[in-house]
Amino acid sequence: MSFDVSMIIEFLPLLLILASIGVLAGFLAGLLGIGGGIVLVPGLYYSLTSLGYDPEHMMHLAVGTSLAVIVPTGFSSARSHWKKGAVGMDLVKRIGIGIVVGVVVGTIIADKLDAESMQMIFAVALMILAAIMVINPSRFDLLKDVPGQPWSGLAGMFIGGLSTLMGIGGATISVPYMSICGVKMHKAVGTASALGMVISIPAAIGFMVIGNGQEGMPPLSIGYVNVLAWFLIIPFSVMVAPLGAKAAHALPVNKLRLAFAVFMVFVSSRMLWSVLGNG
Repeated sequence: MSFDVSMIIEFLPLLLILASIGVLAGFLAGLLGIGGGIVLVPGLYYSLTSLGYDPEHMMHLAVGTSLAVIVPTGFSSARSHWKKGAVGMDLVKRIGIGIVVGVVVGTIIADKLDAESMQMIFAVALMILAAIMVINPSRFDLLKDVPGQPWSGLAGMFIGGLSTLMGIGGATISVPYMSICGVKMHKAVGTASALGMVISIPAAIGFMVIGNGQEGMPPLSIGYVNVLAWFLIIPFSVMVAPLGAKAAHALPVNKLRLAFAVFMVFVSSRMLWSVLGNG
């Protein structure tokens, strides 16, 4: 397939939007230590639908593409934490089995849901995650250790299933969970990065499969994963993340986290409003 000047001009708005989403996701990841999926999914969904792509498939595509983006970025993060000895492989094994089951179940459910149902799940979960960000339950050590089976398996299933349906790496859920269970913060964050790989790889593949053959997709899509977005978002996100990390040392991060939680509530409310037919 040859690209002429007219095709480049036609796709230029999409290219600029994808690059901008990558910049925003990377900066916030470095600044607040949050996963990019919380930004990528609504960013991709609203951008693609505004460009005229079929809303019925764009929520699935946004989730699938976000999961695919997490694979290389999550690998880089996990490797860095591994070198520092901050990945608890015992925890990965204990929670990871349940996560894989949750990913499979989440993918099957996603295949059966329409766009509005996917938006409802994302919006409600985002509202809850905003509350978690404000409350910061990591301050409370309610348990001395992560429970054994079957509780760890059930927790993993919940983390894997919800993360798959939302298009996130799961750290926003798994870090508070492990912290409440008495895991030190640096180990919880490092382990969560490894668990993000356990979530994102099978989930991204699953979304490629369940989206196979769908029509009306943006160019260069494999199922519910857009390769063009993948190639554009990752480098911009990786380049900008260090700037966010640098800014974190100069800005009041606690206030910024509160501001981002308000932003999450806004995105959640907007999505709920549109699904309920009032927007």
